[in-house]
Amino acid sequence: MKYLRYLFISLIIFTACSKASAQNTDEARALVKEGVKLNDEKNYAGAIEKYNQALKIDTGNLFADYQLANSLFLSGKGADGIPYLQKVVKGDTKLNAAAYDLLGLIYFKNKQYAEAESAAIEAIKLDPKHASSQRMYALVSFHQNKRAQALLGFCSFILLEPNTPRSAEAYGNIQHILQGGTLKPEPGEMVSHAIEVNVNALNQAITQAVAGFSKRRYASQGDLLAAELKAIFTNMGQLAEKQTGNDFFRKYMAAYFFQMAQSPNVPALARMVGSSVPESAKWIKDNPQQMTDLDNWVKGTERGF
Repeated sequence: MKYLRYLFISLIIFTACSKASAQNTDEARALVKEGVKLNDEKNYAGAIEKYNQALKIDTGNLFADYQLANSLFLSGKGADGIPYLQKVVKGDTKLNAAAYDLLGLIYFKNKQYAEAESAAIEAIKLDPKHASSQRMYALVSFHQNKRAQALLGFCSFILLEPNTPRSAEAYGNIQHILQGGTLKPEPGEMVSHAIEVNVNALNQAITQAVAGFSKRRYASQGDLLAAELKAIFTNMGQLAEKQTGNDFFRKYMAAYFFQMAQSPNVPALARMVGSSVPESAKWIKDNPQQMTDLDNWVKGTERGF
């Protein structure tokens, strides 16, 4: 009888706790919803307060953690949001890709380019079709003078987002890389004079691939870019395959674009990359089948990690 009485009491306590927990969860969700509305209104301080209130009630609300980090970033306090995002990515939820992407943005703004690169790679692995993560990878690679990673990253980004101001900017960055340029350090940015051996070899592979093209005649800028990209993709694929480490670049970027170099689709890619240029825009309009073939190739070709 005593056992049954204890069991009954335990059930009552469990039921009461479950109801309280459900109420807490509902209250926390309501606070988060209010926070999102305030954030959309650019009232970041008000949003942050709501998210903190929600987390006091429901410490396991990862959506509140993510939104809090987002509002902190938008209010200029991105570094304060890092612990909340680290909590999110440890939770293994659908928020992980967005959390890694936001981490990359925070690190990028803080000029922590290596950390931003790692975050971008994790975001891409979780959501390969997220264009902003591909762009982030390219930008932070460029800032580290990893020109090969940057060039292929920009091409990968443009495949996902071909006709926007960001893709036109990416095309400008690609042209800068092809001309041998590197980004000038920003004020306060530490400059590393030491370039890792594999990175330097990949950088040199770009220089070698395009060395003779300036002396050749091509019917258009698009034809020149197609020839340059084909040579670079070939060099990159062959060189990266001999290197060890950096599996993401070797498998996801270099091997993928090496396959493209073996296909007839590089001319269409070159026009997509340079679609902000009138000549390329006209070529795209006049050659719909080649653009369709490129699209089909992209959809049908797997990329490994």
